[in-house]
Amino acid sequence: MIKFSEEDGFIKAHGFKHREGQDKNIKLPSVAVGVFSRHLFDDVIEKYSALEVGYFSCANMERNIYIIKYKDIEIVFFMAGVSGPWIAGDIEELYSAGVQKVIIFGNCGVLDSKIEDCSIIIPTKGFRDEGTSYHYVSPSETIEINPDYKEDFIKILNEYNFDYTEGYTWTIDAFYRETKDKIKYFKDNGAVCVEMEGTVIASVCQRLNMKYFTFYYAGDNLDSTVWDKRSIEGPTNIDKKKEVLLLALELAVVLNNYE
Repeated sequence: MIKFSEEDGFIKAHGFKHREGQDKNIKLPSVAVGVFSRHLFDDVIEKYSALEVGYFSCANMERNIYIIKYKDIEIVFFMAGVSGPWIAGDIEELYSAGVQKVIIFGNCGVLDSKIEDCSIIIPTKGFRDEGTSYHYVSPSETIEINPDYKEDFIKILNEYNFDYTEGYTWTIDAFYRETKDKIKYFKDNGAVCVEMEGTVIASVCQRLNMKYFTFYYAGDNLDSTVWDKRSIEGPTNIDKKKEVLLLALELAVVLNNYE
């Protein structure tokens, strides 16, 4: 059983770390974009004027944090940590460093084979089949996801001629335990996809009162007699995935114009 507490955490987030010579007083832009894909992350760093401003640090890895410029707008850009605890820490550190709005996206498994590979999924609610979210908001089976900016994002999708699906997501923190009976259960109850961070992003941002938007591009297909990996592997269908990246950057421009 996970015990929920309304108290603030004993350990406080202090923002990300800086390397020697980096400006510790640099003011971060208000909007951040995080991507789970290393391939898409590297593509952005190569294409846009990326200024390294610090890094996330943990026991076995460092991940650089950048400021990029897109359409004359400065955006914090980072490679998002995979799994609930990791992405929760990222959001906490960014929030403590002054980021006000965050966009996080990555791929997911689909529970409906009719959802096309690399098409977009907008989660509206999520089944909390993980542990991290229960430390941020009180227990419940589901949590609302994306209370803000959905219409703005749909407008961008239409401009870029992207197919999209709205629906529940199933957030799990044990991907090798996506069993057939659980797949059927969550699909029968309205879930269209499965991933590892959605309900955590929603709960952390709700706790911090931080604005956010999260979305997915369709990866492997679980609506099959055998696992259909489709484009789940990073470089597969990479040109289409790079188009998905532009959706996040376009939304960041829109969010930058909001107070």
